[in-house]
Amino acid sequence: MNFLPARFLRRKLSDYGVYPNTILGQITLYLFSLFLLLAVTRQLMSVAGRYGGASELTGWVYGIGAVTAFFFLFIFLRWVRQVLMWRLRNRLIITYVFIGLIPVALLTSMAVIVGYLFAGQFAALQVSSDIQSELNTLEAANQAITAQLAADLRQGIGASGKLRTILPTQENAPKRFPNRTITAYVDGEPLPGQAPLNEAAEVFPSWLKSDFKGATDEGGRLSLRVASQAKVGKKILTVISTVPFDEVLLQRMAEKLGRIDLSPDNDIQLDLQGQKVQKPRPSQSDGDKKNAARPVTSRVMSGGSLPAQTSLFDRSIWFLTPYKAVDWHSGEDRSWLFVVTTRPAALYARLFSTSVESAQLIWGALIAVAVILAVLEGFALLVGMRITRGITRSVSNLYRATTHINRGNFRHRILIRSKDQLAALEGSFNSMTESLENLIREQKEKERLQSEIAIAQQVQAQLFPREDVQLKSLELHGICKPARTVSGDYYDFLPLGGEKLGIAVGDISGKGISAALLMATVHSAVRVYEFGGSNGQRPLAAAAHSRAIESPAEVLRLLNEHLYASTPEEKYATLFLSTYDGDSRTLTYSNGGHLPPMLVGREQVRRLDHGGTVVGLLDKMQYEEKSVVMEPGEIFVAFSDGITEPENEFGEYGEHRLLETIRENFELPLARISELVLAAVQDWIGAAEQPDDVTLVLARAR
Repeated sequence: MNFLPARFLRRKLSDYGVYPNTILGQITLYLFSLFLLLAVTRQLMSVAGRYGGASELTGWVYGIGAVTAFFFLFIFLRWVRQVLMWRLRNRLIITYVFIGLIPVALLTSMAVIVGYLFAGQFAALQVSSDIQSELNTLEAANQAITAQLAADLRQGIGASGKLRTILPTQENAPKRFPNRTITAYVDGEPLPGQAPLNEAAEVFPSWLKSDFKGATDEGGRLSLRVASQAKVGKKILTVISTVPFDEVLLQRMAEKLGRIDLSPDNDIQLDLQGQKVQKPRPSQSDGDKKNAARPVTSRVMSGGSLPAQTSLFDRSIWFLTPYKAVDWHSGEDRSWLFVVTTRPAALYARLFSTSVESAQLIWGALIAVAVILAVLEGFALLVGMRITRGITRSVSNLYRATTHINRGNFRHRILIRSKDQLAALEGSFNSMTESLENLIREQKEKERLQSEIAIAQQVQAQLFPREDVQLKSLELHGICKPARTVSGDYYDFLPLGGEKLGIAVGDISGKGISAALLMATVHSAVRVYEFGGSNGQRPLAAAAHSRAIESPAEVLRLLNEHLYASTPEEKYATLFLSTYDGDSRTLTYSNGGHLPPMLVGREQVRRLDHGGTVVGLLDKMQYEEKSVVMEPGEIFVAFSDGITEPENEFGEYGEHRLLETIRENFELPLARISELVLAAVQDWIGAAEQPDDVTLVLARAR
């Protein structure tokens, strides 16, 4: 009874597919148990005050936990693939998540990132625009002073009191630039008579050759400078206005925007809120302890303050942008950093500062679009759920129907409730069950036909010479490779007694069973007409010998009349008949429309093309015959069109390639030459199906 809860739990876990039946699952369970045991032991040792032992177990706990987590993740993914993903409904739900929710999340994330970058860039642009506005104002004031000073110098008013009234001092400085300093130079030398504020005039920079407007870096101090030049006779008057970049200027630019931090450090570190992080001082030697005690001074200038948060989504944002300044002494570029910290509401107000009504209208339009999109998303979700239900119901019906068919119940039908493509599939399944029994019956009939064709193949194989017939004066070899199960090609070797032999090679029109039947007819007729039914045993059949017709031309004439009268019009055959006399090496032949065989020697090739047209196509045809003498070593080559007519992208294989292969292997045995020819033809065809029956007959005069 104590084992019943454990068995019940095991059965339930097995039903859900989470019981560790595999070795990997059992190992993971053991590792997890060990992890829990070590973790609990470590916690108890820590509570008991044994921190040394607990620290020794920490590495084991983390190591076994990592291995267990890896195994558990692997098993979980396999369970998801084998169990959770088995049901179509779960697959569709996950598909909707990947197709619908994940793209929305990615697009939302992209919109947030793009919005953040846009907001930061816009804030930086506003700061740059404010700086440019300050420079433009300073340039206008400086040009006015330059023009007035140049006019006075031309009138001869040099280092006089008039000069002091033109160049402002701290007492009469304008309110916009209270800390502005102005220095005048003539050909690079300070103009005398300037106010006491400018008596310590700076050295005129050698790189300044024309007007200048921009930010300058002078020993780590950033300033706004404007230089205006004018001609006074042959000399150049240069008036330089300088405004230090201080907190007052930053405060004016940061108004209604946020906080602006300015630093010459390119490696400044900021936290997530845009605040500068104090960098640790490098380690000092013992001799530098006094310097190490000094605090690290920061050159960060700040102005303005972060606006108050107006809503939950009005989060603070910051953007860091470089700002180029010119080294006032050398003219080289220096890089400063601006850190702008603001809020979207402040940027929104700054963007639409000229039209509050249009800003409210746009904000309302955005809210309306968001609501409409949310409604459409909910509607799409409902439609998707309804479509999913219809799909899963149809698939479930099909699955149950297949289980009935698997048990052999072909009477089961699916109840169709809709008129969509899945309903058409269910109807097709019902039609399939009706025709399945007929298909099984047809399959059995096809198997019976295949068995009969295999028997026909065995019978046809008996019609070909079982082994090569050899004469003392003639070496023979023949082969036939069907394109299908049975062949329509024909060849035969028939001894006529002594050193005499009959050679027959033919090709029946068409392929398959009909061609094989006609081939058997030609085979029997040739034996009856030309060889008197001797079957190679002429000494035992003297009566049959008296009826034999050894003239190839006469045999072709009789066979033509027989086939013409007994076969349909589209059925005919090409046939080459010959008799060979080994005593005189004479080959007497007649060719009935077959591809001309060849006598291949080392120096010449003779074609055996005397005869007539094909056999069985036209009535009352006459055939010629001719005798040739075979030279010793000369090879007789007879073949069907399955040798020369196969094609690839380079054209047909052709007789010239057949001759080339034979001549390259002229001294080899005929069986080996035949293998090389067939291999060359197959290489020419490649992976394509053999288009026609292949027959090759070789005979070499000894």
